[in-house]
Amino acid sequence: MFERKLTRQIQVGKVKIGGNAPISVQSMTNTKTTDTKSTVAQILRLQEAGCDIVRVAVPDMDAAKNLHEIISAVDVPIIADIHFDYKLALESIAQGVAALRLNPGNIGGAAHVREVVAAAKEKNIPIRIGVNAGSLSRKLLQKYGGPTAEALVESALEHVQILEAENFFDIKISLKAHDVPLTLAAYRLISEKVNYPLHLGITEAGTANTGVIKSAVGIGALLAEGIGDTIRVSLTGDPAYEVKVACEILKSLGLRDGGATLIACPTCGRTTINLEEIAAEVEKKLAPVKKNITVAVMGCIVNGPGEARTADVGIAGSNGEGIIFRKGEIVRRVPESELVTELFKEIDNILIP
Repeated sequence: MFERKLTRQIQVGKVKIGGNAPISVQSMTNTKTTDTKSTVAQILRLQEAGCDIVRVAVPDMDAAKNLHEIISAVDVPIIADIHFDYKLALESIAQGVAALRLNPGNIGGAAHVREVVAAAKEKNIPIRIGVNAGSLSRKLLQKYGGPTAEALVESALEHVQILEAENFFDIKISLKAHDVPLTLAAYRLISEKVNYPLHLGITEAGTANTGVIKSAVGIGALLAEGIGDTIRVSLTGDPAYEVKVACEILKSLGLRDGGATLIACPTCGRTTINLEEIAAEVEKKLAPVKKNITVAVMGCIVNGPGEARTADVGIAGSNGEGIIFRKGEIVRRVPESELVTELFKEIDNILIP
């Protein structure tokens, strides 16, 4: 397990963030917040996929005034994403959101900040300061010659100081860019300057193909260094897939339990079964499994059980037949056509003893 930097702990609804709390997974709906039915349905899918916190866009007052309808239909904490208009923040708080994503320097002056802070304090609602490389002020871009890690951190600290001046400390910070090295540098720098919890992500990461790689590299590298308290994988498309990827990043680092882990060899010249098809079938069938179990799909009877010795259960095939093994020990031999069926019989024996 990686040694995490202990940060100040805040609470978003029922979810604790920071300190020694588990690293939480977030996502954001892509439905219209005024469309209660579609938004609630998507939130429920996100929660089923493993999402701990959901953010919704609040672009106007109609969206803000519909938040209670959504919040009352789900039990996952809802964050309101606010830009520029403090009135939307006040209405979102009144509607019962669990947190705000809002940059206090962009909502129209100290008086408006005080109003929002007072309302947030009354409801014990934290605020996430979110700085993106693409929206830095002209002043900072000129000072640093472009979007640099130092510019991102200075921008975040400017917003932090506005809240601290109002004696508000329930703060979370994100510093995002589509550029992975820039994002890494920014988070490393901010982690040395503050002890507020950090929300990790690579913004505008792209489609499932490239975005997954950039997110896994960027988020994974920071988590491996002990930096980060909550994460979001930002992908173009279905947000439920974002959640799946985020959970897999955490599982790959030993930072989250729950659900099946699939081990599958990359195939080689010794492989004589349709390993790719079998592995895909097993992965699909494992998707609903919520209990911790490690399953191996190997292409070689000779080396398979040994290479996947840590797996709870697995299969390996060769020349029309295969074996079922548990913890590296062969249980029985079966025809290749029965490998998947027999594998899941064994999985059932483990999950339902």
